[in-house]
Amino acid sequence: MNPESVTDLELPGFTTSADRSQLRLFATVIGETSPVHTDVEAARAAGYRDLLLPPTFLFTLELMRPDPAAVLRHLGIDQREVLHGEQHFTYHSPAVAGDELTFEMKVVDYYERKGGALRFVVRRTEVTRGGERVATLQNTLVARRLELS
Repeated sequence: MNPESVTDLELPGFTTSADRSQLRLFATVIGETSPVHTDVEAARAAGYRDLLLPPTFLFTLELMRPDPAAVLRHLGIDQREVLHGEQHFTYHSPAVAGDELTFEMKVVDYYERKGGALRFVVRRTEVTRGGERVATLQNTLVARRLELS
């Protein structure tokens, strides 16, 4: 696959929000003990309008994208071949329960190694709230080709 044909591939943006029960469950699962993620009064006392999204929760919201495998299909990658390589989060503004967050994702890099046996897809997602930047998510997916043609 030609890397130039992949770079800057964009998916349509989508908007979603997190409810309090999702945040409480996620905080429990990751072992986050700060009450700003689970107790509304504690969050408000800390200066937030509602429960603060726990670290990395935006990645969970991104998976709510309609058709989250669209990029993989476009690239001809079978989901069974995909490994999570790495991810980075850059936070610009806190987000809380009920915020309407818009996710806009594009592929910013694609490369192959080992004669095409390993394919790397680097995706960047900008998360905004009413036009204000909330976070930049970047992750690298590694696809190990099960069969080389």
